[in-house]
Amino acid sequence: MNAPTPCRQLTFFGTASQIVPALRLFVPWLLLLAVLLQGCAREEATRPQTSVPVKTAAVTTQDVPITLAAVGTVEASHSVNVVSRISGRITSVATTEGRMVGKGELLFTIDEAPYNAALAAAKANLEGNRVLLDKAKKDEARYAALLAKDYVTKDQAEQAQATAEALEATVKGNEAALETAKINLSYCRITAPFTGRAGAVLIHAGNIVKENDATTTLMVIHQVSPILVRFSVPERFLTDIRRKMGSAGLPVTATPPGAAAQQGRLTFLDNAVQADSGTIDLKATFENRADTLWPGMFVNVSLLLGTKTAAVTIPGAALQMGQEGAYVFVVKTNSTVEMRKITVGETVDGFAVVESGLSAGETVVTDGQVMLYPGAKVTTGGQPAREKRS
Repeated sequence: MNAPTPCRQLTFFGTASQIVPALRLFVPWLLLLAVLLQGCAREEATRPQTSVPVKTAAVTTQDVPITLAAVGTVEASHSVNVVSRISGRITSVATTEGRMVGKGELLFTIDEAPYNAALAAAKANLEGNRVLLDKAKKDEARYAALLAKDYVTKDQAEQAQATAEALEATVKGNEAALETAKINLSYCRITAPFTGRAGAVLIHAGNIVKENDATTTLMVIHQVSPILVRFSVPERFLTDIRRKMGSAGLPVTATPPGAAAQQGRLTFLDNAVQADSGTIDLKATFENRADTLWPGMFVNVSLLLGTKTAAVTIPGAALQMGQEGAYVFVVKTNSTVEMRKITVGETVDGFAVVESGLSAGETVVTDGQVMLYPGAKVTTGGQPAREKRS
């Protein structure tokens, strides 16, 4: 039996006389390549690393308001369709379209002639029946005295009494008719029911209107001070809103397009969640003294639920978004940067609340991130590098 071979024998293709001359040709080139590589490595080691100019900011703690953002619609606190309560011809329009009108201010007048005539007739009927009533009462008293002396029958005395009582009822009816005539005459002057902004005049002078005809609107008036803003929030916030609303209401800010923000209070919480959208309807009341909010306008709404104290915050410019979420470049003590993942909460007034990943006192890059990479050296002076645009 043969003994095991201690190592595997190498087999070369070609004879030794053929291999040795070939190796002699390659060795000088290999030595030259090694010298060049060694020089490049030495030059790279001695070359100074270029610093990237950036802007930085410190990670701070501050009290941050907890808000809910929504888009709301401005609504008038009161609206009325002005209609005529009597029939007649409009004789004049006493107001101007689009202006503010005060409570009780004259808007339209209706021809008073028929109602003045009706009032005069009611007065005449009342006066005539009062005269008859006065005579009937005297007859009643006289017949009562004659009955006591047996000069008249009991039936005659009762008849006189009945006549007096009937005329007394007639007079009361005449008095009511007279009051109705006065009221109808007053309806010839159509006035504003509250202070508000008048809309367009829909029925002009000369037209005939009918009594309490809802299809014949003369004008629409909106009360705009105070005014309401309707908006919706997800139902998951309902418990917090109910707990914190109280009698005074929660603060609400409404920002109309191109105008300053207005401050109001939450005054209405709907009694049911909208099943189709999973939201709850809210209303906030605003004084609107500057007449900034306009019915039908869309506004950005912010509902303040409370304040988060000592929250870790960074400028919004420091926040970067990647495939794995939010991150920032943190400047270390040796002036190099570290790319660090963070968890972000609310963003308020240009600051982002950091839930985790950063501590107060650290420094983050706010401008110049386009040229950064983990371990890059930075300087805070000079103009930050900008991304090239085509």
